[in-house]
Parts: sequence; C-alpha cells; structure tokens
Amino acid sequence: MRPATLWAALAPVLVGSALAFRAGCFEPGTALVALVGGTLIQVGTNFANDLGDARRGADDERRVGPARAVASGWVTPGAMAVATVLAFGASALCGVYLTWLAGWWVVAIGAASVVSGLAYTLGPFPLGYRGLGDLFVMVFFGLVAVVGTAFVQCRAVPELAWWAWIPVGCLATAILVVNNLRDRHTDALAGKRTLAVRFGGSAARAEYVVLLALAYATAVALALRGAGLAMLLPLASLPLAVPLVRRVLLEEGRTLDPALGGTGRLELAFSVLLAAGLALGGRGG
Repeated sequence: MRPATLWAALAPVLVGSALAFRAGCFEPGTALVALVGGTLIQVGTNFANDLGDARRGADDERRVGPARAVASGWVTPGAMAVATVLAFGASALCGVYLTWLAGWWVVAIGAASVVSGLAYTLGPFPLGYRGLGDLFVMVFFGLVAVVGTAFVQCRAVPELAWWAWIPVGCLATAILVVNNLRDRHTDALAGKRTLAVRFGGSAARAEYVVLLALAYATAVALALRGAGLAMLLPLASLPLAVPLVRRVLLEEGRTLDPALGGTGRLELAFSVLLAAGLALGGRGG
C-alpha cells in the first residue's frame, strides 16, 4: 500500500474541501467519501504498480528502494491482481454515491483515474515506462483530485480551484521524482524510461527544486491576486522543505528514502496550511 505516500490522496481532498467551505458549499460527508474513494484509487494504483513492475523485472534483486511484495515472493501475482480489483472496485462504490450527488461527470473522472492507475505499469503502453508518470501524477493527484473534490460538494468548480490544484499537484509529483531519482539506474536496466532515466539525475534534481518552488510561488501569487494574506500560510512549511532539497541535491540511492517520506509529509503540511488559508480568506471565492 506504500503508506508513506498515501498523504497524496489526503492532501487534495483537504484543499478541495477548503475551497468548498470558502464557497459556502462544504459537505463533510461528501468530503469523507471523496477521501476514501481517492485513497482506494491510490492503493489500487500502488498494487497495480507492484504487479506491473514485477512482471517487467523492475523490482528484481538489483532494486535499491524498499522491497516490493510480488517481486519478493510475499504475495503471488494472482493475489495482487485480486487485491487491485478489490481496491478499485471499492473505490467505484464511493463513485456511485458521488455520482448520485453530483452527476455523471463523476463517472468520467473516476473511470479516467482507474484506467490511468492500471495503465501506469500494466498494459501495452505503461505510462510509467514511457516517461509520462510525472504528468499522470500532476493531473490526477492535483488537477482532478482538487477540482473534483470541490465539484462534488459545490456541483460547480470554484474559481480559485483552477489555481489551488497547482501546488498540490507539484508536491505529489515531487514524491514521484524522488522515487525515480533513487531508482533510475535499475529502472534503466528494466527498460523503464522515466524522466530521470531519459534526462539524468541532474535534471531530476532540478525538476524537484522547480516543483517545490512553483508550489510556494503559487501560494504567493494567490495572495497577490487578492485571495487574502492567509494564502501565505503555506510558507510556514519552508523549514520542512529546505532539508529535503538539500538531501535530494546531495544524496543517492537508499539514502534518498527519507526524502521520499519527507516529501509526502511536506505535501500534507503544505496542504493543511493552504486549506487553512483558503478557509480563513473569507467566503465567496
């Protein structure tokens, strides 16, 4: 399940729900169902990723990251396939309820999320093996998750949602960048052409810095655009970001593992502060 990175499912729901609160349409029950459904989609994606990487040889004995279940023989491929179906199936039940509330657009959002989660490492065109993983995470753990959470509560998209998803997507993508930076040598041997493999470690490190900088710059931009000085609250998470940047710039291999979980925690802290800034900024946004 990779619990250290499951914050990527919680963060967009917090921000999307804060957007709904600011717009006067917050629904706690709907937000909770969105959180459960989003987390199940991420868990299903992680299961599918474990299965797909094992089949393609990306998680063999040369792997420098944490051991994976199927490749290590802890779980059979058949059992992992069943677990994947169960996780996505349970997320679909959440989707049925949200569709009843907000309409058929939820079906399109949910179906696209599940298909992309499966296609990340499975199927004839695995996204993660074609260098499209970063785009996948940015879109589905940022744009789709934040805007979708606000939409199912408000039945419309608050204007600020088109800005507020950007830092959430950037920080979720940064988690993947650390993972791909750590694994780039073994990924290359397995034919997994992530951006870190295609362009090298220096480019991956630069991408990480740019993603974090863009997240903080968006918070400042929101404040400057009149969303309220409370939008500067995410800057309070900078003490968490600085040592992470230092580690990503200097470390290699297994020593990057703390940066992986740390970036997940940074996303959570930033998103909590961003959500607080949205909620405190007044209604009507």
